Amino acid sequence: MSYTLEHKQLEAIDDLLQHDLIDMGVTCVLLIDMAGNIIANIDNGKRKHDIYSLAALAAGNFGAVSAMAKIIGEDEFSLLFHKGKKENIHFSRVSDEFLLVSIFGNQVSLGFLRLKVAETIKTIKDLLKTAKKF
Repeated sequence: MSYTLEHKQLEAIDDLLQHDLIDMGVTCVLLIDMAGNIIANIDNGKRKHDIYSLAALAAGNFGAVSAMAKIIGEDEFSLLFHKGKKENIHFSRVSDEFLLVSIFGNQVSLGFLRLKVAETIKTIKDLLKTAKKF
């Protein structure tokens, strides 16, 4: 299934990502589709990442881990987390079509981030309910 998002829906998603995640200390957040296409990209302006490569690799990584889940008898792993020395990446499935990728430093608590991501995903799902599907 594909979605057509209107400009006001995209703006609402950008505002949501800014308010719920960037303002709490997340460095960069991407909403991507499962093919690695970027739907929304918000950052704090301090770091410059190659978001296009990151989006493609994130989609591939999530796809690979989903295949591993099936091999061990799970339907899916709905989120992934990779910890680095300075920055971390958190992936969370929004729906069958979308993935939310958050990059954050060690000053942000993983538990708090997971809570904020869950709230953000709920709101994104509500916005997607009004999108045109084809």
